[in-house]
Amino acid sequence: MTEPIAYASPEDAAKTDKKKKNRKRKRGSKPSEPNTTGTEDSEPQIPNQTDKEDKGEGDWEQDKDEIDKIHRLRPQVTLDYCIVASSQRIDLLYSFMGKNQYTKGIVFFCSCDSVKFHSDLLRSLNANCFGVHEKQTQQERTTTFFDFCKAEKGFLLCTNVAACGLDIPAVDWILQFDPPDDLMEYLRRVVLRARGECEVGRELLFLIPEEMRIIRFLEAANIFLRSRVFKVNRKVQAQLEQTVGDNYYLRKSAKEAYKSYLIAYNSHSMKDYFNFDRLDLQGVAASFCVSIPPRQT
Repeated sequence: MTEPIAYASPEDAAKTDKKKKNRKRKRGSKPSEPNTTGTEDSEPQIPNQTDKEDKGEGDWEQDKDEIDKIHRLRPQVTLDYCIVASSQRIDLLYSFMGKNQYTKGIVFFCSCDSVKFHSDLLRSLNANCFGVHEKQTQQERTTTFFDFCKAEKGFLLCTNVAACGLDIPAVDWILQFDPPDDLMEYLRRVVLRARGECEVGRELLFLIPEEMRIIRFLEAANIFLRSRVFKVNRKVQAQLEQTVGDNYYLRKSAKEAYKSYLIAYNSHSMKDYFNFDRLDLQGVAASFCVSIPPRQT
């Protein structure tokens, strides 16, 4: 097993993130239509390659080395995505973790508050998960990470900054619950999975219907993802909402996570693909088990 190493400081990692947010991308490709057929066990559909000139192949020359690295990892990592309504995101995550409870994985979120809320909620439902984010002390992050490394199964919930400097052993899944801020961030998340010792791992990108254009964005870099369709159990949402509603601290945490999610989404560097004005705020609130969206201040 690969020996885990200590964290890079959040401050250093934040500097790296700040640099990549200054990247400028040419955009304007047509949106890709979601796959609306099939079941959870259906054969994944591989998007067909289209005219490279239409996709703006020249936009990715500066990232060619990193993109080539991803292609070399393809035998080791399968890249998938799924389309899910905002209101059903937490249902799908909880169900997915339950079905894959005997595996190990990493789940990426866009904010510390979101990591805290989801890890607290899922642990209250006896899910085997660990939460790591920048608001924790260095000792807390390191201890939690080593606990995850020693565990035979479970999911590590974290932010990008908190994950910087990790050497992840034997990870089966990379779940990009909140989408990456740019292409390089996506690549780093996938490469993180490849550090493990598993012969084959899987990456799953969660998208809401309003974000489908990001698939064409990745295709422009010759990164093709397979479409997966998962069934969502509506009874799960009711169970999650009741759990949050009955716990004052979870209710408070849910509202804070909801607000942090909106702030992070609104500051996304790829606004052509992640447009705040297209968000279903009621659906987003439901994804945090909040029946009425909190007023924005």
